[in-house]
Order: sequence, then structure tokens, then C-alpha cells
Amino acid sequence: SNLWYLFSRSVDKAWKELSNILSGIFCASLNFIDSTNTVTPTASFKPLGLANGTDHHLLRYAVLPREVVCTENLTPWKKLLPCGSKAGLAVLLKAERLFHSSYHSQAVHIRPVCRDASCLAVSWELRQTLTVVFDTFASGQGKKDWSLFKMFSRTLTDACPLASQSKVYVDISPKNKEKELLEVTPPPTSVHEAIVQGDKRTYAVYDLLSPLLFNTSRSLNVQLKWQRPQESSELPTPVLHAQRYVSGYGLQTGEISTLIYNTHPYRAFPVLLLETVPWYLRLYVHTLTIITKGKENKPSYIHYQPAQDRRRPHLLEMLIQLPANSITKITIQFERALLKWTEYTPDPNHGFYVGSSVLSALVPSIIAMKDVDVEQSPLFTSLFPSSDGSSYFVRLYTEPLLVNLPTPDFSMPYNVICLTCTVVAVCYGSFYNLLTRTFHVEEPSRGGLAKRL
Repeated sequence: SNLWYLFSRSVDKAWKELSNILSGIFCASLNFIDSTNTVTPTASFKPLGLANGTDHHLLRYAVLPREVVCTENLTPWKKLLPCGSKAGLAVLLKAERLFHSSYHSQAVHIRPVCRDASCLAVSWELRQTLTVVFDTFASGQGKKDWSLFKMFSRTLTDACPLASQSKVYVDISPKNKEKELLEVTPPPTSVHEAIVQGDKRTYAVYDLLSPLLFNTSRSLNVQLKWQRPQESSELPTPVLHAQRYVSGYGLQTGEISTLIYNTHPYRAFPVLLLETVPWYLRLYVHTLTIITKGKENKPSYIHYQPAQDRRRPHLLEMLIQLPANSITKITIQFERALLKWTEYTPDPNHGFYVGSSVLSALVPSIIAMKDVDVEQSPLFTSLFPSSDGSSYFVRLYTEPLLVNLPTPDFSMPYNVICLTCTVVAVCYGSFYNLLTRTFHVEEPSRGGLAKRL
């Protein structure tokens, strides 16, 4: 037991050092990661690359739902790129345009990989991804047309000299056989077909390393136009999606509800759910209910680690079978704890955040898929991995929750502090003035009226 305690302490120490180093590199608030928001998952995550082990004791997972990505995080992230933001696709990364979008996400993935086929030497792979969602329909006066210049206020000039690949993919998949309605300019260098998350997609590919692309001018502005105005068509519903909300009334008890949707018409599949709840929400595990199509759905695997006040959060992991074309509702009740007055945030009436749930699943494909050659399509196999031709891996994060806790009236201590400081300042100032001032008696001058005037 002593050996296990020392081993766990060494992992926690390395985890703390890592979070502080990353906080300094990316100018982020990752130094707020500590034992109160860190858990050790048993099934939801595993090491990637060559470190494909199953020892979950080495694994740590933490989330800071309150912290927001901002421009000071983007600048050091861009500096990790070989050409920075001077050349290549990174030219488009203009901060005021990226953060004016509907959704923004930055990621850094590091894993050990083989340097050669025999795997005698090991290299570290650094992969950076940036995800941005623009609402061009709202910003373009109701039109679905878009271009790189409209979205980023910049155009592509040249490829990064250090890049072995530099490509732009534009989704031109036809909807309802209306392929002729789309017009992409300039003409793409090639067209690529790929299976992305169980759906057949067609992409126009612009290869920035192709000498023919920049023949006419040193500027590439990809534009997509519709031949005629489009009716507002609904987006296709994904096979697996989820939502989460908190309910209840008053400031004592409440309930966290998670809805998981399986819209596949005929296939059932299991999903792995990871829930992390802060310690100041006291979960009642006996109230956990999982209902699918009006019946109780018993998980085939469940792991629960209760929270310890001011030390660690709740951890709940479950493997749940989702029937075809179904909605699964997971509910658990909680009670709000009373915090010490020094533990409240500077804006306690804003509320306290609960991190997102994590859903991991091998989702069956609706259409027949074929195994994709990694050499022919390296981008899609790394971004959208598929285990075989019949399913693909998906990890979803639900929205974070905002929960109100019982909050004392902080205006009262504020008034007391202001009054006390005022009284002390006035009294101290008066006494100091009296003690340090020297008094001089001025004799009245004698003389006539003219002298006094």
C-alpha cells in the first residue's frame, strides 16, 4: 500500500508540473487544474500512439469549463507552427475574425509514434487542430455564399516552405442530387471522395504546393456560390448526439439530466458515459435512473468514485446499450453544499460550472463503408478514425452546466469593510495630524492703524 501511495503521488506531481508548464507555454489558466477537478478514468480514455497501455492509474483527466479560449492563447499556439502565421494556411488565422465566430476550439495532441517501419526509433508527433464555425448565413444578409476573404479578411498567398502537404478541402457533396447548383471558384486541382463518419462526402481539393494554383495571381480566394437562392434546409441529424441540463427548484436539491439520442434506424450500440461533478454538489447515487423507451436500462459496466470535500470530484462511468431509434434519459439527484465564504468566486451570483459529460462510442455506419488506405487519405483517417468498414469512433462532449449555489449577501461584508476602513482612516489621520503637527504662537503686532493696514 505504501508503494502504491508513492506511485500515485509521483503521477500527481508530474500531472501538476505538466499543467503548469502548459499554462506557461499557452498563456492559459491551466494552472487552476488541481486535485479538486482531476479524475482517473477507468474506461473512457486510453493513451494514444505507441503508449497503448491499459494501466488507467497513469491516466488523468481534468476540465476547466469556466475558462474561455482567447487571443492570448492563439498567439503562442501559432508560434508552434513551422512558419508561424507568416505563410501557408496559418495566414488566415486573424484573431479578430476567428473570435467573431459562433464557435472556436484549439487543440494540441502529442503522442509517441514509430520513426520507421521497423519501429527501432521513436519520435514524438505534435498535431495542432483549430475548429471554427462561421455563421455565413447571418453575416451574409441571408445568403449561403461564402469566400475565404469574407470569413477571414485575408486570402492565401503561398504554402509554407517547410510543409510536405498544404491543402484546402471544400465540401461540395450534393444534396438531393442538386450538384449543379454549387459553383466553386477557382476550379479545384482535384476532387476527393471520402467516407466521413459514415457518410459519403465529396471534396474539392486545392493543393497549395501545386505550381498551377498560383499562376495568374499570388492570391487564392476560394469562393462558393449557389446558382439560385436556397430554401432553409435542415441539417442532417447525426446518429449519436446528446444534451444535458439541470432541473429542480430552490437552492437545496436539484437533478442533472442527460439525454442520449440514437437515430440509427435498425442498429443498437453501446456508449461509454463519463460524468465528473464537483464536490460541492452532493450526488445521491441511489437516485440514478436510466430510462429507454419507458423501461429501465441497466448499464453493463458502472464505476463510481465518490467525492471528497475540497479534495476530489465525483466520477461516474457507465456502459449503456442504446437501442435503435431511441432516446435514453439518465437522471441523478444532488444536493448543494454550503461553501466557506473564502471559497466563492469573485462573481458568485453568476453561478458555478459543472464540466461536460463525455460520450465515447463506436457508431455503426448507415451506408456500406470500405477500409480507407491511410497513404491515400491521411487527413481523414487521422481526424475521423474508423475501426473497420462498418463503424467509426466518435467522442462527444455535452454542454457544461451552470448551477446556482446558496450565496451569502456579500454586500454586507463590503459595507462593513468600507465603514471600518473609513473610520480607521479618519481616526488615524486625525491622531497622526495632532501628534505630528507643531504649533507656533504668533504675537499680535503693535502699531498704529496705518502700519496695520
